[in-house]
Amino acid sequence: MTFNFTRRAAMAVAAAAATSLAAPAVADDDWKPNKPIEMVIMAGQGGGADRLARLFQSIIQKENLASMPVLPVNKGGGSGAEALRYLKDKPGDAHTIMATLNSYYTTPIRTDIGVDISEYTPLARMALDTFVLWVNADSDIKTLDDYVAAVQAAGGTWKMGGTGTGQEDSLVTAMLEKEFGIKHTYVPFKGGGTVAKNLVGGHIDATVNNPSEQMGFWKAGKVRPIAAFTPERLAVFPDVPTATELGHDIVYWMQRSFVGPKDMPAEAVAYYTAMFEGLAQTEEWKTYTEEKALMSDFLTGDALQAYFLEERDKHAAILKEMEGETGS
Repeated sequence: MTFNFTRRAAMAVAAAAATSLAAPAVADDDWKPNKPIEMVIMAGQGGGADRLARLFQSIIQKENLASMPVLPVNKGGGSGAEALRYLKDKPGDAHTIMATLNSYYTTPIRTDIGVDISEYTPLARMALDTFVLWVNADSDIKTLDDYVAAVQAAGGTWKMGGTGTGQEDSLVTAMLEKEFGIKHTYVPFKGGGTVAKNLVGGHIDATVNNPSEQMGFWKAGKVRPIAAFTPERLAVFPDVPTATELGHDIVYWMQRSFVGPKDMPAEAVAYYTAMFEGLAQTEEWKTYTEEKALMSDFLTGDALQAYFLEERDKHAAILKEMEGETGS
């Protein structure tokens, strides 16, 4: 099975929504939040999801995009199960939104927590985040071939750090193992920030962190990017090849989106959709996506829900294959 989560699926869904996206979402002028807005984050502090959600909160505040304060709160327990259950228990709530990542799909598949994401209310997809293979800058590894040889030589003891088990980092790791016939010892951490620190500290041998999580250490010369899991080279790393151009069809994205609870009032949905559409137009957000190697790709409404459900099916297939290989 070839793993290639390219933009094609995302763009196909976006095209279907072209008509609805032609006109900006307009919030009902008669409805505004009457208390602070809780922004639930499906991850622990310090990682890419946490930092991005807090950036959104900061831009919303500076640009006066919301009439009430937005209060970020981390609920990353159980690979996001804590956040998913929390939102499930707030049907009809107009003052709670949730920042999602790909564990939005994988956690309900892997764990019976009584959650069906099709019941949640789609608000906005802000971007698709990217993945890069990283090693410590003190390593002798310079190329993807060097990396594969080193992992093979380690005989299964090579430590790959990532966030959670069955989440995005472990999926990319599984893709590498399948493609090259190699084996890692996967070491899960609570957040991408902790993963990055452990790579610099030499406690793990590699990671497939998002660029935003490693950017500071890369600029300080402490980590080295080996290959990007994107269709084309990332502008911020022009000298780093993609796995695809090296002959290995491994492409994977992390969605950065927001949803509301089941049965969120329509006027609240319109309000938050307009808020995020305004955020997507700010210069700060546009600059951030360029500097941190994110692909800004705004999507909302029924098209976003269709995207979520399609991605859920794709992740279910990957997880099933991973479990089959583990059990064999």
